Amino acid sequence: MKSTASSSASLVAESHLQTMVKGRLKAPPFFTLVVAFAVCLLVLLVSIWWFGPSFSAVLFVRDLPAELQTRTKVYLKTDAPVPDARDLNCTFHNYSCTEVHHCGYDDSTTISVYIYPLQQYFDEKGNDITPPMSREFEEILRVIAKSPYYSNNPETACVFLPSIDLLNQNFINPVNVGKILASLPWWNEGRNHILINMLPGSQTNGYLDHLGVNISKAMVAGGGFSTITYRRTFDLSIPVYNPLLEGVVLTAKPFEEERRWFLLSSQFGLHPTYKAQIEALTKADSTVMMMDQCDSQNFNYSIRCDFMGHQYNYPEVLQDSTFCLVVRGNRLGQPTFMDVLMAGCIPVVVADGYVLPFSEVLDWTRASVHIIEEHLPIVTEILKKYSPERIVDMRRQIHYFWQRYFKSLPEITMMMMQIFNDRYVPFVAKNSDEWNDLPNKAAFKSPLFLPIKAPKSSGFTVVILTFDRIDSLFQVVRQVGRVPSLAKILIIWNNQDIKPPALADWPNTGKPLKIIQTKFNRLSNRFYPYDDIQTECVLALDDDIVMLTPDEIEFGYEVWREHPDRLVGYPSRLHLWQNDTQSYSYESEWMNQISMVLTGAAFHHKYYSFMYTYGMPGDIKQWVDEHINCEDIAMNFLVTNVTGKAPIKVVPRKKFKCPECVKEMLSASSSHMVHRSACINMFIELYGGMPLKPIEFRADPLLYKDNLPGVLRKFRDLGTL
Repeated sequence: MKSTASSSASLVAESHLQTMVKGRLKAPPFFTLVVAFAVCLLVLLVSIWWFGPSFSAVLFVRDLPAELQTRTKVYLKTDAPVPDARDLNCTFHNYSCTEVHHCGYDDSTTISVYIYPLQQYFDEKGNDITPPMSREFEEILRVIAKSPYYSNNPETACVFLPSIDLLNQNFINPVNVGKILASLPWWNEGRNHILINMLPGSQTNGYLDHLGVNISKAMVAGGGFSTITYRRTFDLSIPVYNPLLEGVVLTAKPFEEERRWFLLSSQFGLHPTYKAQIEALTKADSTVMMMDQCDSQNFNYSIRCDFMGHQYNYPEVLQDSTFCLVVRGNRLGQPTFMDVLMAGCIPVVVADGYVLPFSEVLDWTRASVHIIEEHLPIVTEILKKYSPERIVDMRRQIHYFWQRYFKSLPEITMMMMQIFNDRYVPFVAKNSDEWNDLPNKAAFKSPLFLPIKAPKSSGFTVVILTFDRIDSLFQVVRQVGRVPSLAKILIIWNNQDIKPPALADWPNTGKPLKIIQTKFNRLSNRFYPYDDIQTECVLALDDDIVMLTPDEIEFGYEVWREHPDRLVGYPSRLHLWQNDTQSYSYESEWMNQISMVLTGAAFHHKYYSFMYTYGMPGDIKQWVDEHINCEDIAMNFLVTNVTGKAPIKVVPRKKFKCPECVKEMLSASSSHMVHRSACINMFIELYGGMPLKPIEFRADPLLYKDNLPGVLRKFRDLGTL
């Protein structure tokens, strides 16, 4: 096995200098020649410096298990078979590409990864065709071999890792590598094989955004995928590791501390179009800084210079800016992204279609800004819309991501293995909150001592709050009475002047019905933990929610059973930060994001009725009763603050107005939205922060949109709006 020090390191300089934008932007011919010459010279110098004086061939990697150090020589014929082209239709759930029957032999919760023994490959003429092995790939092999995932038995292995260094496309001969892969004894058209490639594409193939080798059905953990070439649930987007900053440790700045610059660009050799656009930004705003290489003749990665020739230490200078540009080069993936994360600067990614590292599980909207390339000239306008509070939150998230997932090659390697493990063993997979929430948020534990799934046998109690709308109330009772899992109907009669109808006048649903006439007209009466509620699950329902079908209600109950510590409801709302007022607003527009579900139609655990009645912070409950508003916002604050989890909206229906009830509805007032916005901001003061969590998620029944016979669909009667 050839051992060079680092095939990825020599391309770090290239990634910074060669930034001609593929396809859309083209540099002038003279500029192209000059940059190409400079890049070639620079790469050669960096390679010599990094690799050392020789490229000696060895067949030993330190600290690998003995069974991997076989030192076998393999000779491949000129007409040796090569794999088919990369199968673009592969997904994890495509069984022609993935085999899972081997997984779980050794441990039902952990995948087993077989590493092929180290071998040296020759062609028929005796020429060594083995790709050189970098220090980074040696480290990856060591980390996996020492991890719980490693297995030395290919017969029971779930996943296979060829011991062939494919990190850097520039050191790969695609034909020879194809022959090597096809010769592996367990290749099987690449099924369940992982190939790791941080720097895809090369000058000879036009800088492809994926590994330029025929790999058939193999998975690729790659560092430069675009949304076009990325096979979701199959490939994995990984960062471009920067070995030039290996060992560098920066002292983190306080998250609240002001930074010297608002926006900083520090990349080498930007394309002239992008460079001109950033220069225009610096002229228009003194808080925007652009830096470049100090001396074109002497490469020094740890120094940057501004236009005046002032020198700055790198990457330390990144800590002095709020936002840092990460602009695409020949490759979509740039090592600058890792530099920026290390420094705690908020990355502003300008690379159309780039699939961010580990985006399968990491929510990058919490820690980065992604703008399309044509918006680069107005990037400062976009960034100034971010509130100081949001910036501080993003800095915290970046610090967490860096320390947890990116700070070293072992962390990156184990992150890859964990994601693959979650795919193959989904019942132990982390959820989005576990991947993304900061430690203080991730420490939230459900206050409910419940099984994983609440039992179905007990059903739910519907608590209907009403005043005097008899017609719509009876219609609601008839509808909910048809729900199979309904255990009891509890009517909270909130009118002290008029007695409720006699029991004989109520619709006959075949379910127990009890009427409780309250002493005071209070919205909080709907959340009182009445002794008559003998089920764990409560459905809070308004007397004008006449449009929900029994199927919609039954499905909502099924979703609650899987998430008994959350609010599960139908009408949804969102809170938004407004820069002009420096406060939050309550929004009822139909959006993809939600942060609240209205308790006029929502499931919750009876425990939260106790908490609302006896454990509500401050004087929120009293304020709600006095103003006859915002009890649903208060409940959302309460549950999300306790659990750290957003509510869940179920079924696609968005319209919940009762046509004949509009004039009587509290929410019909024009000042309603203003008052509810005021509620949110007042509750924030009492809680000491904003507990609500925006989420883009909706639970729908399986196959509800498919054109199948009704007998094959459990929930058939669902509203569209």
